[in-house]
Formats: sequence, C-alpha cells, structure tokens
Amino acid sequence: MRIDIISAIPQLMDSAFAHSIMKRAKDKGLLEVYTHSLRDWGIGKHQQLDDYQFGGGAGMVMMCEPLANCIEEFKSQRDYDEIIFMTPDGKRYDQKTANRLSLLNNILIICGHYKGIDERIREQYITLEISIGDYVLSGGELAAAVVVDSIGRLIPGVIGDESSALTDSFQDDLLSPPVYTRPSDFRGWKVPDVLLSGNFKKIEEWRHQQAMKRTQERRPDLLED
Repeated sequence: MRIDIISAIPQLMDSAFAHSIMKRAKDKGLLEVYTHSLRDWGIGKHQQLDDYQFGGGAGMVMMCEPLANCIEEFKSQRDYDEIIFMTPDGKRYDQKTANRLSLLNNILIICGHYKGIDERIREQYITLEISIGDYVLSGGELAAAVVVDSIGRLIPGVIGDESSALTDSFQDDLLSPPVYTRPSDFRGWKVPDVLLSGNFKKIEEWRHQQAMKRTQERRPDLLED
C-alpha cells in the first residue's frame, strides 16, 4: 500500500512514521508513506498557500491553486482509490472504515490548515472526508497520522501475530475485555482463575462476557447500533 500525504507542515508527522509498528511496516516494504510539503506548489516567491475569506470573517483559507496543482500532479502519476480530506465536519472515523481502507492500494490524504480549504477543492477532488472526533485540531496532520497508523497495522504481515489486530476493540462492535500478564499474584491482586485454567472454551466465554459487560458500561451506543 502507498499513502501520500499533502500538508502545509509535513514535519509534524515525521515522528509518527519513524518508530514502532509504522517503521516496521515501511522497513518490510508493506507500507509506503510519503509526506509532501504543499509549499512546493505555493504561489509566488513567498510560496503563498492561504488568503482571506470572501465575505469576511476571521481566519485564513487554503487557496485553490496550490491544492489543485498538487492533487492533479499526483493523480497524473497514479490512480488513487480514495482522496481523503481530514476535517472536523467529515464522517466520524471508525474501525469499519479503517478495515476498508486497509484493503486499498493507493490513498492520497489532504491535511487542512488555517480555517480550512476552499470548498471547490472539496467538491472537485475529495472522495472521502474524515473526522477523528468532535473537536478541532490546529491542522489535519495529527489526524492523518492517526488514520495511517490505524490502517497500517491491519496490513497482513505488519503485526507479528495477525490475529491480534482482529481481536482489538471495535472489530466486532465490542470493546476488548480486560487483559493480564505475569505475575498471576501481584501484591495480592490476582488474575481471574479462569484465565489460568487452560480451558480455552471457558476462557473465550469469559472474554466475551467481559467484552459485553465493558461495552455496556462504557459504550452502550455500540450495542444499540
């Protein structure tokens, strides 16, 4: 899979892709992530990216020309399965979307900045708009890093035990059950006996019951859906 990310400040994402699972995915050749500075398509000697809003109002808007030229150049080089814009008013991101995106070959992500991007770019080029939550960030870079991480870890071969990703929270519309590791008795705080029993059928039943309980207590909306 290849993911290209267009940003006014691509340096904000350097650390996210240089360590841990994302680094291993890139080292294995399973995931290619390229960040690109929109300044390279900026206008004039100052590489301008933004301008005042028509109609007045606070905040600058990312201009059409740099984004259009950049997107069209990338589209001329390869076909993108999705062109994603990270925005607070996009579709709420969830595990089902991550699962679907992980099956694609080429993704282009546009990071908003300032007050946002000119609406005409959204109308002409964007195929999917994503929000990672009901709050506003300074730009779309951190949100893009979240999306890439959630997609990358699902690619076969990225995680050592591929079944691990399939048992994460939200994969079956439930939160994950509690997990424990050694020692089995720490300061008198004991691991549930069933997990030490070796009876895998009972263990799976316990895990499902605990997942249901935790989901009911913390995210009952998932059970309603």
